[in-house]
Amino acid sequence: MSDINKVQDAQNALFDKLGIKTKAEADRATSNELGQEEFLRLMTAQLQNQDPFTPMENGDFIAQMAQFSTVDGINRMSSGLSDIASQIEQFRVAMATNLMGHDVLVPGNVGRVNAEGELHGALELPQTALAVTLKFLDAESGELLETQELGGQAAGLVGFSWLDTPDLYRDGSKSILVEAIVDSGNGPESFSPALFAKVMGAEIGAEDGAIRLDVRDNGLVRVDEVKRFKI
Repeated sequence: MSDINKVQDAQNALFDKLGIKTKAEADRATSNELGQEEFLRLMTAQLQNQDPFTPMENGDFIAQMAQFSTVDGINRMSSGLSDIASQIEQFRVAMATNLMGHDVLVPGNVGRVNAEGELHGALELPQTALAVTLKFLDAESGELLETQELGGQAAGLVGFSWLDTPDLYRDGSKSILVEAIVDSGNGPESFSPALFAKVMGAEIGAEDGAIRLDVRDNGLVRVDEVKRFKI
């Protein structure tokens, strides 16, 4: 045994007699995890007590070191991912809060004019259309208010607007029903539009963690169903 080990043993014996624990021992007493210091102590003890006739192979020593490094790296990665997940959750809450009072484009055929007295929406056409017709009606009475002929349209998101809305609807108290008729070569067919509507509230699902927006005239809508944000 080296002189250094003798000095350490003497110090440890004195600490034990006085009931004093070193910082390392106190940390180990409050932790059930095998840290780097404990691992090195075990490996040192293993080397000191190995059979001199069948010493530990270098490959075994390296494998143990590699295994410990891998476990330590996984623990660090797990801790880092937990921090990232917490930051993402905070960002999601902030995003939902920032959408309050703004307009979003969501699937639906009932909407209201915005602060400028305009109604905006879009059609997501799966294929080229030969003719597209829009009809704007009073959502309660079904009275026809406006008709727009958009003509032929390419596949994709096709926006539309009704700018000169009647004064009766400009305060946003009355809702408007939008009907879309699309002819893609097989005759006129009804098509579901998407309209810009105001976000009245937001919630995060307790079970799935999904953000749902309370959109006026549309109820709860998942964020991934929103096609456009208007901030």
